[in-house]
Amino acid sequence: MRHARVLFAIVLGLVLTPFASRAQDYPTRPITLVVPFAPGGGVDQMARLVGGKLEQRLGKSVVIENKPGAGSIIAATFVQKSSPDGHTLLMAPAPTMAVNVSLYKNLPYDPTTDFSLIGLLSGTPFVLMVNVDLPVKSVPELLAYAKANPDKMTFASAGPGVPHHLFMELFKSMTGMKASHVPYRGSLPALNDLVAGHIPMMFSDLGPATGLLEAKRVRPLGISIKIRHPSFPDIPPLAEAGVPGYEAVSWQAIAAPAQTPRPILDKLNAEITAVLAMPEVKEQTLKYGFLPLQNRSVDELKDFVKSEIVRWGNVVRDAGIAGSQ
Repeated sequence: MRHARVLFAIVLGLVLTPFASRAQDYPTRPITLVVPFAPGGGVDQMARLVGGKLEQRLGKSVVIENKPGAGSIIAATFVQKSSPDGHTLLMAPAPTMAVNVSLYKNLPYDPTTDFSLIGLLSGTPFVLMVNVDLPVKSVPELLAYAKANPDKMTFASAGPGVPHHLFMELFKSMTGMKASHVPYRGSLPALNDLVAGHIPMMFSDLGPATGLLEAKRVRPLGISIKIRHPSFPDIPPLAEAGVPGYEAVSWQAIAAPAQTPRPILDKLNAEITAVLAMPEVKEQTLKYGFLPLQNRSVDELKDFVKSEIVRWGNVVRDAGIAGSQ
């Protein structure tokens, strides 16, 4: 029996040694961090912030590659099919990892089995904004205008099923407002049309909208969280501005293909946690309009994704858009 235990220990050591060595040597070449949206949006900003710090800590380049389209499915399937060696990672926001499961009839990936979350980066509150020429300055005025002009009310988003879309669907369901959805390929094209007056309103993450808000080129009516954001204290929570109980926050994470060796996942998790603890990263996170979040272990993140799939699935079904894509 003792010899059998010794033999088992030797075999186990031989099996695990290559993986431990792989993690110790990792990374051996540049890392590609794939962003599922166009450059300039909130997810892209966070990718470049964290990617730059990981590059310094790991000693290898972190290349940001934008692959927008199909509600983030193009980017997700690209990373899903990539070699599971930690050199191709995915910026994995809530739509990609939680919303798409109920939104799409035939999603070509399963977030719980095809990916491993390795870093929870930030929470993302959104602001309800209108074009400055729209004759409304508050949520009650918006609702009154929409009721009087139902044929004029449309809203922009960065694509079907993303927070820009779902936060407005939640707003509509809670207020009874009627408005048609106009999807764009990213936040910036949608914001450009909002400023130009081609679209009257939208929910936007604060990052890409910050300059427009500061220059007063758009008019904010409320923020999606129940507290005032420290970087934008003059924007009231929607729950106080006319929609009692309204609260919606998205999140951003980094994921790797599911078969990536656990030692590499744990190493990346530790490095991301160290990056998020940097004072300058916390400061910049707030400046971009995000809410800093505390990272979790790889196992805790697996449970987190499962719970978020249930949570956002309820929102999608309540909006009447389950299986609509």
